[in-house]
Parts: sequence; structure tokens; C-alpha cells
Amino acid sequence: MKRDNNARIEELASGKLGALLLKYSWPALVAMSLNALYAVVDRMFIGHGCGVDAMAGLQFAMPVMMLLTAFGPLIGVGHAAVLSIRLGAGDHEACEKLVGETIALKLLLYAILIPAIYLFLDPVLACCGAARATPGAYAAARLYLKIVLASHLFSHLAFGLSALQRAEGAALHSMMCMVVGFGTNLVLDPILIFGFKMGVAGAAWATDVAMFVSCLWAFGYYLRGKTLVRLRLTRIWIYPSLMVRSLLIGIAPFLQQLMSAVIIASLQLAFTRWMSDEASRTAEIASLNVFNGALLLFMMPVLGCQQGLQPILGYNWGARNFRRVLGALKLGLLVTTALTVLAFVVQAVPPFPTLIARLFVSADQPDVIALAAHDLIVSNCMIWCISLNILATTYYQSIGHPWMAVFLSFMRQGLIMLPIIWFMPRFLEDKAFAIWLCMPVSDVLCCLATIPPFLKNVRFLATVRERKLTCTHKID
Repeated sequence: MKRDNNARIEELASGKLGALLLKYSWPALVAMSLNALYAVVDRMFIGHGCGVDAMAGLQFAMPVMMLLTAFGPLIGVGHAAVLSIRLGAGDHEACEKLVGETIALKLLLYAILIPAIYLFLDPVLACCGAARATPGAYAAARLYLKIVLASHLFSHLAFGLSALQRAEGAALHSMMCMVVGFGTNLVLDPILIFGFKMGVAGAAWATDVAMFVSCLWAFGYYLRGKTLVRLRLTRIWIYPSLMVRSLLIGIAPFLQQLMSAVIIASLQLAFTRWMSDEASRTAEIASLNVFNGALLLFMMPVLGCQQGLQPILGYNWGARNFRRVLGALKLGLLVTTALTVLAFVVQAVPPFPTLIARLFVSADQPDVIALAAHDLIVSNCMIWCISLNILATTYYQSIGHPWMAVFLSFMRQGLIMLPIIWFMPRFLEDKAFAIWLCMPVSDVLCCLATIPPFLKNVRFLATVRERKLTCTHKID
């Protein structure tokens, strides 16, 4: 076992970067894709089995779900990044504390959040725009959330532990946490939605069971006793010295997810404000449901690549092997760009948008299919621009420089897209087109703003001659 663990560390330090990125990325890709498919499969089955009102209702629930999801990477990603760095430095005691603290923080956080959302469920849905849609859409959103909220603790325990497993080099085990959960959800969704005719409630209960199974699998990995970093009950506590740095690193993906929830809620509010009647509002929200489902599905390869890069960048930064960090960064840029170009092709080049819309909308709704396909083309026409911002954010997270990662992750949505959502419709006659247009505009502006800091750091890595630098060295 010790030999296997040493081999993992040696591989991170000197293995071929291309093979290493593939080894770490494909399990992360599968895990991320299957995690996203929880929501995608629900959207597909609900769209074909429950109608447009149910599709819109599920979309109205999404900002709440995304809010809870944001707290997952706040803890999981930050702790995993620090674990990679501490492994590189040989500090195994700190690594065990990081595993225990991940569990403790998630238990504490969700004991506070979930009851609070239940208490204010109706005001929260109103803030998401549901009050101005059809009554059927509002009822579907409320029902789905009432059932699925409590199980989010299991989902995020599984997410946090799987991130830690991937950070220690057990990428395949990490992937399996998501595989077993998705498999459970895929089997239960049609049985409960169609077989038992439970509709939206069936989709929610299927998700609950799947999250619980995934959580059990994540804990089972540590119980088998073959880990590089042990899970000890005596380590399940909060350690301020580790927590501060981990949360600072996790703030970047947290804010990114949080702003995603704010952006989705803002889009929904914009559609409900600018569309003239309940039917058109609900149709646009259903189209937004298709957009989010497609985005989750086709951006997962990009995020899987980032998850694969994280332990490579983090370990070699901790070991002060800066030339290897630069090599991994160049390879990551190439792969990330290729994947975002692929996402552009499948979502914005006909006839693919229409085919995607048909996956989520039943054939007896041709108007909604046409609307969703058009909206996909407009919203994704410049998505290939965002690769640089995504990679730069991952880089800063991985090396333990959180504030630039926070700024980069916040910039596209908080500083650029959010204002455009509310100003663009004031200047264009076609209000729906104006709202969708905010996405490609923000993609381009974000790419341009990311170039200067990214090039500065590439130049630094390229000019370093010493293999070892002092731990006090910082990059602006």
C-alpha cells in the first residue's frame, strides 16, 4: 500500500503531463458529468412526461438548488486544493485534519441552511420570479423543492469527500461516487415519474435516494482502509488555521456558483418582467430550462479538465516545481479551448440546437422547441471565449492564491453579465432577444479582461530559474 501511495506522489511530480491530465481528468469528467446529469435527466423526463408548466416549475426551483450547490465547492474544492499542497509538502497530519474538517463544516452549514429555506420557501420562490408565471409552474416548483431540499446534505458530503479523494490521487474512486448516484437516479426517474405517475414529485424522490446512495459510497471508500489520507473520527472537527486558507480558496468557486444562482434568478425575473403575459413568460422560462440543461451537459468536459488539472498544479506548486506548473498550464489551455469550441459547435451550430431542444421538450410542443433552439444559438454563439477565464480561475485556486480566483470568477457574472441583463432590454425592441444577448456580450468582455493577469503569471513561470523558492513568494 505504501508503495502505491509513493507511486501516486512520484507520478504527480514527474509523470508525463498529457497522460497524467488524461488519467486525472477522465474520472473527474465522468463524475462531474454524472453529477450534472442528476439535473439533466430530471429535466428530460419532466419535459416529456409532465409538460411545459412542470419544466418552468423545475427551472424556478433551480436558483435555490444552485444556492445550496454553491456551498459544496466552498468547502470541498478549497479543502481539496490545500490537501494537494500539503501532500506535496509531506504534511499527512494536516491532510487528515482537512478530511475531518470537511465533514464537520458540511454538517454545520446544512443544519443551518436547509431549515432556513424551508421556513421562507414562498418568499424565496417569489424572488426567483415564480409568482408571475402560471399557477401550474409555481405549484411544481414548490412541490419539487419541498421534497428535495433535505437530501442536499448527502449530496454535498459526497461531493466534498470525492473531491478530497481525487486530490490524493484516487480519481477512479472519486468518479464512482457520482456513478452510483447517477445510476440510481436514472433507474428511479422513469419508474417514479411514469410507472407510479408521480410526476415532479417522482423526480424529486429519485434525486433524494440517489444522493443518499452516493454519500454512502463516498464514506465506504474510507472505511475500506486503503486510502493515502485516513478518515479518523477524532479528526472530525474545525481547525481555524486550516479552515481559513481552505475557505479562502473555496471562495472563488463558491462565488462563481452563487453568482450563477443570482444570474439565473435575474434572468427569470427579467423574463417575467418584460414578457407580456403568463404564457410567454412560462415559455421563456421553459426555454431557460433547456439552456441550463444543455449548458450543464456540454460544459462538464471543461470542468472535468479543470478538476484533473487541480492536483497536478497544486502538488507541483507545493513542491516548487514551477516549470512543471507552466507545462501543465499550457496543456490545460489547449485542452480547455478545444472543449469550449466543441461546446459552441453542439449548442450554437444548426441543426444541433433543435436536436438538443427535442431532448428536453415533448414533440407536441413544436413552438417551445423552436423557441429553445433559437435561444440556444443566441446565448452560446461566443461561449468559446470563456476558456481562458475558466483556466485562470483553476490555476489560482490550485496554487493557493484565492483573491485573484475570486475576482476572475466573479467578474464575468457579477461585474459584467448582471448589469447587462437589466440594461440591455431597455435599448432593444425585442426584449427576449436582448436578455439572451447578454451572455455572448459578457463572454467576450470577460475574455478580454482575463488576458493581462494571466499573461503576467505565464511570464513569471517562464522566467523562473530556481527550482526552489521561499514559501513567502507571492504572485500578484
